[in-house]
Amino acid sequence: EEPMTLEQYGEFSNYAAGSALVVLFIAFVVHLAEWYVAHRSEALVSVAAGGVADQASEGSDLATPNAADRLEAVGFSLTVLGTLLVTLAAILRGLASQRVPLGNMYEFGLSGAAVALIVYVVMVKLSGVQWLSVPVLAIVLLVLGLSISTYVPAGPLVPSLNTFWKYIHVTSIIFAAGFFIVGAAASALYLFKNRAEQKGMESGLLSRFPASGKIDQISFIAIGIGFPLWTFGTLITGPIWAHYAWGRYWAWDPKEVWALVTWIVYAGYLHARVTAGWKGRRAAWIGLVGFGTFLFSYYIVNLLASQIGIISMHTYAK
Repeated sequence: EEPMTLEQYGEFSNYAAGSALVVLFIAFVVHLAEWYVAHRSEALVSVAAGGVADQASEGSDLATPNAADRLEAVGFSLTVLGTLLVTLAAILRGLASQRVPLGNMYEFGLSGAAVALIVYVVMVKLSGVQWLSVPVLAIVLLVLGLSISTYVPAGPLVPSLNTFWKYIHVTSIIFAAGFFIVGAAASALYLFKNRAEQKGMESGLLSRFPASGKIDQISFIAIGIGFPLWTFGTLITGPIWAHYAWGRYWAWDPKEVWALVTWIVYAGYLHARVTAGWKGRRAAWIGLVGFGTFLFSYYIVNLLASQIGIISMHTYAK
């Protein structure tokens, strides 16, 4: 039996990535259905409690807490399958290009989505954070969609870029991105939950989520882990790699500038929490702004650099 060719590895990687996108989208829809059923079941209970049980009985088999739990289990199983497919796509992409799959925006998004999903699945098993399903999957689908829109065939890197330091640099950033995705999902859900708590509307769907304080703490932990990884990747190993590749540590390249902006925002987030005691809504909004600068650095900066003629040493990463 003949071994697989590099082209075949690339084709199977593409199939796995496409399948992962479909499976994760279905998981997202299933979790949305879970949220709807949880909300609907509470509405039916309220109607029954008001003395109109006959009206509540119609369709109650489809709108029960047990139905929501079953949908949650199906959605999580599909998420695990999607995680395996994304991870397989990244591995096959590496085999197709005969290097670590971290050389361009497509590969970064593929590997970053895999890391984010692995972090989420592990956190579900360890800490029961399955209530993060919808925002996590929404962000992962966004990242995958952005990365697929920048798809390029597998191939070797420019020799000057294919160094030991590059892989340390990009791997650190990808792991940081994975935790930032979880942190952003928790921040968004915190705003949703906290607003409902203030209005005294915590029944139904919202009763499936923990108290907003716990959600806020999950966001803080995720960003707290991601920040030192981002610092190590962008401000330590990145300049070292740039020195070996281009002969300078820092040149105020657009990509470097926006990586620094992201670092400043997240540093401000952590500083405000630790020293000024900022928690809750203000911290959540800063966390989301930080994630927005990260997405801008990852996707928009590369596109703008090529479309409006900005000179960037990172145009290879498209």
